[in-house]
Amino acid sequence: MGETLIMVAVMFALLYFMMIRPENKRKKEAQAMRDSLSVGDEITTIGGLTGTICQVKENTIVLESGVDRVRVEFTKWAVSSKGTPAAQPETK
Repeated sequence: MGETLIMVAVMFALLYFMMIRPENKRKKEAQAMRDSLSVGDEITTIGGLTGTICQVKENTIVLESGVDRVRVEFTKWAVSSKGTPAAQPETK
């Protein structure tokens, strides 16, 4: 009985350190990136739209995209990454 209990505890520890902890770390990093957005930052949304932030509000940002300066308002959680797509390192 004791060996089974130890194995279950080891399995939960592995689950935590291999899956739950890294996911929580990624969420915290993404939230910190979204909280640090400022006017002039180049961003990419989760839909693939790229542009420059021209206004930051409490829960939304206004993104200016393209040569014709189209402005679109997004919620902050829709921001996928900060920086131009060419400047971002490739993930493997």
